[in-house]
Parts: sequence; C-alpha cells; structure tokens
Amino acid sequence: MKVKQIKKIVSWLSIVAIASIVIFGLRQPATAQLEPKHYTELEFPPLPEVELPEYERYQLDNGMVVYLVEDRDLPLVKGTAIIRTGSRYEPSDKVGLASITGTLMRSGGTESHPAEELNLLLEQKAASVETGIGTTSGNASFNTLTEDLDTVFPLFAEIIRQPAFAPAKLNLAISQNKGQIARRNDDPDSIAEREFDKLVYGANSPYARTVEYQTLNNITREDVVNFYQQYIRPDSIILGIVGDFDSEAIKTKITEAFGDWNPTSELPPLEVPNATQEFSDGLFLVDRPQLTQSNVLIGHLGGKFKNPDYPVLSVLNGVLNGFGGRLFDEVRSRQGLAYSIYGYWNPNYDYDGTFVAGGQTQSNTTVPFIKSVLGEIEQLRTTPITEAELSNAKESILNSFVFNFQTPDATLSRLMRYEYFGYPEDFIFQYQDGVKNTTVEDIQRVAKEHLHPEKMVTLVVGNSQAIEPPLTSLNREIETVDISIPQPS
Repeated sequence: MKVKQIKKIVSWLSIVAIASIVIFGLRQPATAQLEPKHYTELEFPPLPEVELPEYERYQLDNGMVVYLVEDRDLPLVKGTAIIRTGSRYEPSDKVGLASITGTLMRSGGTESHPAEELNLLLEQKAASVETGIGTTSGNASFNTLTEDLDTVFPLFAEIIRQPAFAPAKLNLAISQNKGQIARRNDDPDSIAEREFDKLVYGANSPYARTVEYQTLNNITREDVVNFYQQYIRPDSIILGIVGDFDSEAIKTKITEAFGDWNPTSELPPLEVPNATQEFSDGLFLVDRPQLTQSNVLIGHLGGKFKNPDYPVLSVLNGVLNGFGGRLFDEVRSRQGLAYSIYGYWNPNYDYDGTFVAGGQTQSNTTVPFIKSVLGEIEQLRTTPITEAELSNAKESILNSFVFNFQTPDATLSRLMRYEYFGYPEDFIFQYQDGVKNTTVEDIQRVAKEHLHPEKMVTLVVGNSQAIEPPLTSLNREIETVDISIPQPS
C-alpha cells in the first residue's frame, strides 16, 4: 500500500466516522419522554458469518487458470486476467518498458482492429477493455452488458493475444511518459513518496527505481514486442469472469478464444527480486524553498502478508490511526502538530513492504512533529496498551470485515490474487481469526519485534530556512536529497 493510498484511507475513515455521528444524531427520536442510552449501553446482534460465493475453478490444456462466478443480479459481465509479469523484470536501463507494453496492448490496437476502430466498437457497446502492467503483475479487464458479450469478449481475447503495438502509439506513450517526468517534482506528496521508497529500498531497486528520459530513449518497438512475447502467455494467466452468464456457455467462449493459444517457448524464470534496506537511521532533506509546510515520512523495511504476526500488526495499525488512535489524539489533536498523520505497517504479498509514519505539518513545527511521532512509536514498544484501545481497534477491523465481500467480483479478485501470490484461499479468514485472538501482550510483542526506531530513515520535504527549530537540533547529520531530473546523454 502506497503512502497516498494510506492518506486516502485515513481521510475516508474520518469522513465515515463523522457521517456516522451525524446520521446517528438525526435518527434519535424527538420524544422528550425517552431517555437516550449511553453508547456503552447499546446492544447489537452479532454480525453474520461471511461466506465465499459459489465459484468454479478449472484449467485449460495450455495452462490458463479460469475462475467463474455466476451473478444474475444485473445484466453485466466483468472479466479480469492477472498476468505473471511486472516492471520488476524489465532491464534496469529500460525502466518504463513494462508499463508501456501494458499500455500499448490496448492503445495500440490489434492485428485485426486498428486502435481507432477498436475504440469505436467498444464505445458503441458502452463497453470497456483495459490493460496495464504494474510492479508485480500485469492485468487485462473487460466490462460489458450481457447482450454484448459475444462482441466484447472476442475483442478482449484479441487484445491479449494479438496486440499490434502500432509505432505511432508507442511514440505517443513515450512522449506522455516524458511529460510525466517533467512534472514529477510539482507535488510535494509525490516527491516524498518517491524519495522515501528510494531511501528504504535503494534507488536502483526494482521497487523504487524511476522512469527517466534516458531509459525511455532506450526503448524500441522490438523491446516491447520481445517483452510481450516473453511474459504474456496462457500459462502465465489467471482469468476470472463474474456476472450474468451461463457457465457452460461461457466455457465454450473461453475455449474458442484461448484454447488454441499455446506457448512457443519455455516459461521465463520469475524469481522475485529481494527487497533490502538501503539506509538506516538517516535524516534526509528535500529542500523546497517555495513550501510553507513540511511533508515528513519516517520508517523502515516492513514485511509480507504471510508473516504470522500480520493480524496482530493490523490491530497495532488500528491502535495508532484514525479517530481515537494514538497518533491522531496525541500528535494532531492534543499537541496540534499536524494537518494529517498516520503510521502503518504495510506488508506486500511476495516482497517486504514498509513501516511508514508521517504526515504534514507547519514548517515551524517540523522538529516537534518528528520527535512526537518517534515518541509515540517508542511508547507503543515499551508500554502496554489499554484493553479499551485493543477492543476499539479489533472491533473496527472485524466490523468492517464484511466490506471485503461486498460484491462477487471483489471476492473473486481476492481469490485470484491469493492464487497468483501462492496464498491459501481461506487466508482472509485466517486473518480474521488472528485479529479476534489478539491480546494486549501480543501488541507490545510485535511492536518490539517489528518497529525499530534505530533503523528508521526520516525524510523531510520542506523549506529548510523556514524550519525552526532547525533540523540540526535533532542532533543527526542531515543529507540533502537531489531530485533534479537527469537529462538524456
């Protein structure tokens, strides 16, 4: 989970909390005779047990895995293919190749339908087909009315199997990427997130390296075609379809579309690159004289979802964050040191994530903010939390558990993701049980084992002249981070 996603979650939780208070207040009966109950006296029935919807999983002879979930509520059909690839497998001198390949699979048209014709066909059906490649996987998806499935699904298969990679569209994609590079230092949040990843993982790590003008100039159409041929293949795909269809009928469509697609080479080695921490216990500054506030990120390398302590660490996140969380109550509300604040242990599926705490603060409260955040982390490691804090954090997680299964396609996506990364299909229920069984002692234990102040890097994006007291008062050597954009050689 990225820092921007964390901020969105914190903001969303705050809005939900406020809305709940308002709605609850509006629902109070306007009857003077009724004595309103204290919230501690309210009783609610237990939440129903969540169950997975019925689904079918099977495999084609060419190795493609297929999941099917029938859902007749609406005349819609959605499909998603997860592709075993990712930008972490692209050459270091051609960063951006995977993303451009994923974009061109759709934007470049197919061998039978040029891009403009393809766009028109889909627009006429109010349907969509999208493709992309991220850090750890590729994806292709479609969304259509049931009545248009016979038109849209073959186009979806065509885009996956027969992309044209039109040269003009390649030039456009490269130009758009160059435009993004030119603007990448405009947003302090983006700067902080990007440079923090570099400090933790290392600037050359596949989990932190950035697209540059030179790496884009190194990319040719032949590179795109070779990357596609190497990684986009049936035995690397998990296809999931959910919606208003008959399973036997759609099996026929899947066989017609993908059954004769066979790999022409050996599956490439897909060893997951290791994630290691580059810097420890450093104080880093991105000096932006035009800013009137500081963006601060503090953290270190984290872990994976499969860590046995993940459920307990999730509860620890709840103790730190949101209304009633320690960081919000102490640093933001009582001390008034932050506009926004958060602290999360963020796991990934198959490589180590990060623990990151931070937020936005005024220039003249930057140093007190850093000290206060580090103080709260240390207190969590050394002093047991209260039973009330534990209960609130656990209930927040467990009561929101049902939202993991709001729609059949959300559930199907989770099942496919677990298979892709090698997790058991009941992993989410194991997590639920782990949260239920978390104790006060567990929280302090994982805080000691997984939060390491001595390994935390601190990054400040702000105006060094306006930060008062200065960062030097933290008695740590300050290293300035150069964010100038390299020009092509």
